[in-house]
Amino acid sequence: MQKISKALTYTVLFVWLAAVVLPIVWVFSNSIRSSQEIYENSFGLPWLITGSPYADRPDVPTPVEAAVGNFQNAWTKSNFSTFFMNSVLVTTVSLAGILSFGAMAAYALARFDFRFNRPLYLFFISGMMVPAQLVLIPLFFQFSTISDGLTALTRPLGYEVQLHNSLTGLITIYIALSLPFTILLLTGFFKSLPSALRESAIIDGASEWTVFRQIMLPLARPGLVTAAIFNFLGIWNEYLFALVFVNSPEKKTLPLGLASVSIQAQYKTDFGLMFAGLVIIMVPTLLVYLLLQRQLTKGITVGALKG
Repeated sequence: MQKISKALTYTVLFVWLAAVVLPIVWVFSNSIRSSQEIYENSFGLPWLITGSPYADRPDVPTPVEAAVGNFQNAWTKSNFSTFFMNSVLVTTVSLAGILSFGAMAAYALARFDFRFNRPLYLFFISGMMVPAQLVLIPLFFQFSTISDGLTALTRPLGYEVQLHNSLTGLITIYIALSLPFTILLLTGFFKSLPSALRESAIIDGASEWTVFRQIMLPLARPGLVTAAIFNFLGIWNEYLFALVFVNSPEKKTLPLGLASVSIQAQYKTDFGLMFAGLVIIMVPTLLVYLLLQRQLTKGITVGALKG
């Protein structure tokens, strides 16, 4: 009975592994194939591997030629370089703001006992109960009102402030929407740290800011990494708010750029370009997960045991 149970477990795990890995392999494989080859055989492998009849057809490029053409067209002609840099900028600044504000708020809620500590904590995490799509329309009009007010103040100085069609406005949204989860996660980590460390540092003359920055933050690194990974995945692949609040092509992020390029690729039957764009989006996510998976696992484990 134990052997049957073990065999079933491995079978389920293998099926799950195949369901996760095969689509990724398929995307990478099609990114180095020509559009004509993909159209004729969508689930095939590059013909240099399979030794297919494409070797005798000069109209079908080799996988090397197809890969160079696909990624070159995606990066330069389809402006994926601009989309990529916009995504890097938005994600980096958003993560910096999320971790900075989230860590400071979580530390104050976890280590200080004041009158409205519990209600304030519940107020923060109650943001997780509101679906992000629900605040989309009110936020759109609120941004218009705020932009009008800021413009009235800055117009005498010679410039206008707009939160619509602005990466600054998009970053503000991402920080605000990500803070509830980040505060919930980091509060548990700061509560798990020994109070004796803070008390010893205070006795030695350290300020609260010094204790937070030099002692507590390094100890909470697993929690910070865990929060950073989860927020990175959400922000890097976010589409809805970017679609609503960003209009200019030069300010689009990768999901928006891929959507527009995918529509164009379907009309032009340039499927190689579309798969190359998918690879450009997928690679940073895979690299972040592969490089930080041990710290992610450690952070989740520590939070489960001590949170």
